[in-house]
Amino acid sequence: MSVLPELRYPTVTELVSAARALAAHRPGVCTLRQVGASRAGRPLHLLSVGRARRAVLVVAGAHANEPTGSCTLLALARRVLAQRELRDGMSWHFLLCADPDGASLHVTPAPRSLFDYHLGFFRPAGPEQPEWAPSVLPPDRLPPETLALTGVIDELRPYLQVTLHGTDLGGSWVQLTKDVPGLAEPFAKSAAELHIPVETGASDAAGWPASGPGVHVMPAPGIGPAYPSLPDDARHSTWFHAHRYGGLTAVVEVPMWASDLVDDPAPHPAPAAAICRLARRLQRDALEVTRVLDGALPRLADLDGPLLRAAKWGLELVPGLAADLVHTPPADRTMAYVGSVDAFVRRVPLRAAAMLLRVLRGTDEGAANQLEELVATWSDAFAERFRARWVPLEHQVEHQSRTVVAAALHAREGAS
Repeated sequence: MSVLPELRYPTVTELVSAARALAAHRPGVCTLRQVGASRAGRPLHLLSVGRARRAVLVVAGAHANEPTGSCTLLALARRVLAQRELRDGMSWHFLLCADPDGASLHVTPAPRSLFDYHLGFFRPAGPEQPEWAPSVLPPDRLPPETLALTGVIDELRPYLQVTLHGTDLGGSWVQLTKDVPGLAEPFAKSAAELHIPVETGASDAAGWPASGPGVHVMPAPGIGPAYPSLPDDARHSTWFHAHRYGGLTAVVEVPMWASDLVDDPAPHPAPAAAICRLARRLQRDALEVTRVLDGALPRLADLDGPLLRAAKWGLELVPGLAADLVHTPPADRTMAYVGSVDAFVRRVPLRAAAMLLRVLRGTDEGAANQLEELVATWSDAFAERFRARWVPLEHQVEHQSRTVVAAALHAREGAS
């Protein structure tokens, strides 16, 4: 894995300060306001550019471990301010960070390697994720971050919501709740120019129809999920909230480290057998983490923080997910899809180990050292297997920004 040049992602405080400076510089065009608060009382801010009724909503920070979106959001806001044509009949609204509590816990602002990235890793359990909570919780138990996000959607009624996501290692892809004709071409062109692979068989979009390479359209509600045991369903997430106003959502994924193995459309010679082997490895790796957790539980009896909840939640997914992989026919039979599943099943135990390591540091040094060795070994194996290469941050941001602008313009044509 290549050594990185200077790199630093902004904190939420720095993000808000930058947005405040933009609003102060262009008060006739920009406004910054608070639209809610997190469970811990941290404010959620919305930066608006323009006042046209036809609105685009851009959401960053829905997943704390995907930091590129904050940089992209600022770049987009500056681009919209600089290019008057992007404000022609359109207003843009930027939710700076959908989960500021989570952002405070993911503490790798300058990862130099995949191992370094995981040493400060945090991604909350599904019910605590703002976008996913509606798919696993009843309406009366939704967290305030979710209510703030859906409240903004209710107010703006955007014809397009874009949520900025990312992957640690892989390629770029787009998930759409409705098709956006014409988006696939500029998406592919941007990825090629910036040397970012297109993830043509993303496991996140397993079995979904594609309107072009890497551009996936979510299936109708009657079609079952590729992994039936997983509790979350994108069709019940906040991504679909814009549909009640005739809008749609685009989820734009971009990698921190790229792998040229995720865009191979060639048929895999034996996809089912390969995925069964991956399921066995998933069970084996998760068992290693579970053994450490079980041994440490007597010393964790009084702890119930978000890191521990998230680690437990990830491990609890493993039996069902492994069974899905073994007993469900592959949703895609390409090399790219099998590679994406390989990456997926590496992440689940690796992330659980990384978060549990942070819990045990200072509480059980023996167990923590054991987990650190696992995290180091698995991170290095992940990077080596996928021939990871760092995508310059400016390329991540430029590709994500171009894709958002293209989605806004093409969706506007479709909504006219």
